[in-house]
This record gives sequence, C-alpha cells and structure tokens, in this order.
Amino acid sequence: MKFKKLGLALAIAGSAYLSMPHLAVAEGLDYDADTRSAAPIPTGEKNLTTVSAEEYFKVGDDPQVLEGVTFDRDGNLYFCEVNAGKILKLDKNKNLTTVAEMGEFHPSGLAFHPDGRLFVTGNTDGITKGAIFAMRPDGSERTLILPQDAGYIPNDLVFNKKGGLYFTDFKGNMTDPAGGVYYLAPGSSKPESVALNIANANGVALSPDEKILWVADYGRGVIFRIVLLDDAVINRIHSTPVYYFTGRGPDGLRTDADGNLYAAVMSQGKVLVLNPIGIPIGQILLPGRDDGRNLYGASLAIDPESRDLAIGVMDDKGGGSGLFKTQAYASGLSAAPRSVKPRPAQEPEWAKPAPVQDGTRPEIQDNAPTDGTD
Repeated sequence: MKFKKLGLALAIAGSAYLSMPHLAVAEGLDYDADTRSAAPIPTGEKNLTTVSAEEYFKVGDDPQVLEGVTFDRDGNLYFCEVNAGKILKLDKNKNLTTVAEMGEFHPSGLAFHPDGRLFVTGNTDGITKGAIFAMRPDGSERTLILPQDAGYIPNDLVFNKKGGLYFTDFKGNMTDPAGGVYYLAPGSSKPESVALNIANANGVALSPDEKILWVADYGRGVIFRIVLLDDAVINRIHSTPVYYFTGRGPDGLRTDADGNLYAAVMSQGKVLVLNPIGIPIGQILLPGRDDGRNLYGASLAIDPESRDLAIGVMDDKGGGSGLFKTQAYASGLSAAPRSVKPRPAQEPEWAKPAPVQDGTRPEIQDNAPTDGTD
C-alpha cells in the first residue's frame, strides 16, 4: 500500500513538473515579455527599487558618446563628446556652449579641482596613449598635467578634498588586465599606483569620508571597493570585488552624500545603485531600452546642491545623443566652489599655463617635465 501511494505521489509530482511553463518541452523555447527585451533585467536585479529617467536635453542628432558628465556648484552641466573631441557646457537655462575643442584628443573624464579648475582625462591614437589637462571652466589657460609619454591612458578621475587626484588607466583587456588606478598628490608629477591588474579601468569614485575608493573594471564587468589606509595605500584584506555584472560592465561611477554608488551600465540603458558596502539597492532605467534605444548611457553626475541626477546617453537607433534626468537617493558630493580660488602657492611651475606669445595661446601646451622629476 505504501508503495502504491508513493508511486501515485511521484506520478503527480512528475506531471506538475512537466507542466511548469519553463519546462514545456513539447512546445520548445519561446520568448516572454522580459526575454524579448533588447536589454533584459538580470534575475538578481528584477526586484530592486526602480525608477525611470526622462529626457532633459537633446544634444544633437549625431550619435555621440557622452562622457565626463559633471555638475559645477552653480548647477551647470559639463560633459564631453568623446569622438568629436569637444567639452560642452549646458547651463541651467539650457543654453549649450562649447567650452573647448581638443582636436585629436578624445576627452573621456571631467572633474573640478577644489581651486575651481576643470581637469580633463582622455586618449589619442586609437586609445593607445592618453593625457590629463587642466583649464579654467571657460576653457582658457589650458595646461598639460600628465603628458602622453608618461605611459598612461587616463580614462576617468576624481579629487579628494585636499586636491589629490585619482585616475584610472584604461590599459589591457579581459585576458590581460594591464590597467589600474593611480594617485597624483598635490604638487607632484609622479603618479603612485593604488591598485593594479584591472582590465580597462574605467569609472572611479570616492566615498564621502574618502576612506573607500570605487573602481570599475570594464573589461571583466566588476566593481572593486577599495579600502584606503592612506591616499595611495590600500587595506589588502578588506579591499574586494563587490559586484559582477551580467552582460557588459560598468562605465562611469559617482557617489552621493549617503555613500551610495551609482554605476552607468554600458549597453544596458540603466544605472545600477549599490549601497556603501556594495549591495544593489536600486536602478534607473532609460526609456526605450527594451526596443534597443538609449542603451549607451556611459556617464552620470549628481548635483551637489540637490538630488538631480543627469545621465549622458547615446542612441544609435536614430535618437542621437542627449541628457536624461531623475532624482538620486541623496545629493551629490561637493564640486568646485562657487567662486574660483587662486592657484595654491605650492603648485609646481610646470603645472602653470605657459606664457602667451605674440598674442596667441597654443591649443595644447606641453610644458610638463618628461624625466619623472617635480
């Protein structure tokens, strides 16, 4: 009798198992609403708090990758058209102006120094060389900070409160993680390595207390949470990879005043939000992503004076490029002060603008030392 009951139970269970929608072997595989999307939400991210961003400003009909999105303290937006070699400014009245044209130099990251200058990372020669420049917010007094022959491919950057600069080196690939993140102390021309063996190191961000450095490993789809003991010294036990992406990986990173991390996810039309210890808590979706539109949101910024969050987006399906907005969990971190302060007295001579000769200023000034000395 027991065996008959067991056999009946197994038969019922087997019938139920085969009747489950994802096991309907007779009909074969078929798409549902989720899997038909051009950018399905990974299973582990489906139950996160989710909001949508709305288009704020159409930059142009030409599909340009928009990088380096950053707010100044007055709420104006700065960003780069990477392939066009331009740095643009969108003021609060939606007036768009060109701050600088960099020629064959392709800018990829922007950040304001505490003294008010705008710093720019970028590359040349098919992403085989790179440099860092500084300029005033209007594009004048352009200065070379890190020359091409220094051997780095700077992709993105972030400042600490004392003016020290962290930048990512975009070298390598998935099987050859030759990139890393470096620290350039105030007044120094010698970058110090912070973390190496990163594939195409991309976005970089600091926690509000500057004890955590976040780095995007674009080549392997990973975010690293690096615990800092000093500016360029890491805690080797507690510094870990905290999130592995499904699909293409993280590009630009930003933190808010609560310590949350925002990661623009390339080719997925979204921003993923991690809490201060690296656990996903939310996501921002771009409109049209299910139809393959607005998938290339490579960079974002959070206004330090509000919760406004802006995303630079390219749509290669005919939508051109534009800026999208929504609200973050908290305000952004401080950028440049409202009034630009004088340059620090300790700044080395090579970091100052070259003198103007014959009433003209060279577009790209290369007056930094090349022998590794200050």
